[in-house]
Amino acid sequence: MNSIIIAALVSWLVTLLIIRSNHLHAGLSADSDTGGVQKFHDQPVPRIGGLALLLGLLAVGLWLRFVNPVVGVPMLWLLLAAAPAFLGGLAEDLSKRVSVLTRLLLTMVSALLGYWLLEAGLIRLDIPLLDTALHWWPVSLLLTVVAIAGVANAVNIIDGFNGLAGMVCVMIFAALGYVAYWVGDVLLWSACAAMIGGILGFLVWNYPRGLIFLGDGGAYFLGFMIGEISVLLVARNPEVSPWFPMLLVVYPVFETLFSIYRKKILRGMSPGLPDGVHLHMLIYRRLVRWAVGSREAGDQTSRNALTSPYLWLLSSLAIFPAVLFWRSTSILMVLVFAFALVYLWLYRSIVLFHVPPGLVLRKQKDKVTEEGDGGR
Repeated sequence: MNSIIIAALVSWLVTLLIIRSNHLHAGLSADSDTGGVQKFHDQPVPRIGGLALLLGLLAVGLWLRFVNPVVGVPMLWLLLAAAPAFLGGLAEDLSKRVSVLTRLLLTMVSALLGYWLLEAGLIRLDIPLLDTALHWWPVSLLLTVVAIAGVANAVNIIDGFNGLAGMVCVMIFAALGYVAYWVGDVLLWSACAAMIGGILGFLVWNYPRGLIFLGDGGAYFLGFMIGEISVLLVARNPEVSPWFPMLLVVYPVFETLFSIYRKKILRGMSPGLPDGVHLHMLIYRRLVRWAVGSREAGDQTSRNALTSPYLWLLSSLAIFPAVLFWRSTSILMVLVFAFALVYLWLYRSIVLFHVPPGLVLRKQKDKVTEEGDGGR
């Protein structure tokens, strides 16, 4: 509980200071591009909220360093490992010139540091042939860095609306923390508690009004921490199925994989180029279209905030069953594939306008026709 409180207070205060001092650093930190295909805000907003999360975890690590060094020291090592991933994203937030490949490579460097400093490596997937290969450390190292970088990039991809990535990550950290507590892994549940506190302190200012964004620094930091804690949880606790964290992150990961397939195979474009048909964007344009009138003040901010709960609910369809069956690999495997089918069904339904009426928010007494869909 102390970890949550300390991280939340530090994150809340740092976020407030960033917002209040925006006039001093907006030229560097503000997301001023409001017309891009993946932009859903109508005024410049600081995008360095990840700094608050980092300082929240640092505060908890320093506090634990003095009250419980056995936990505090490795938590600081964990923070050190996360530094390249965070700094790569932060550099993009400030310069807008850091490529996706560069950020991925820096996240892989973070995974390498975690492998070296904390022995955070994939050693089993409960798949016989792969498990045999993972006994050879080069294979383990390669899959570890690819997996962690992939999760970090996936969290960045779903970071499209106020509170979306933040609340999804809160649920994931809560699930990881619950299982870590159950198996007695004090380091990991303390780290999860600190991350939850840091995100909640940030969300006070991010949701629903969007006064500050996570930015790439925050998204890559959250994604790296989820990946690293997942790997450590499985490596340090043999009773935890490796498919437990896989199910926890299935929403952002499958969103990423499907995005690559959609862009490369279906549309013949580079997977690194942005487009406007991610699932959360379709929900924004089609399911929330009646919630507020297209000409009302604050329309875009309202739609932005109303979109995220849909994805919170979708993610919870994976997270809650994962918590129930965290030991059972066979059940977790089935649930991973079941979630993929649900995602595809929902995506197809929205594209074809076959969504069940109960999922569409409608504004009473509004006679705007469907041609007004997506009005901003």
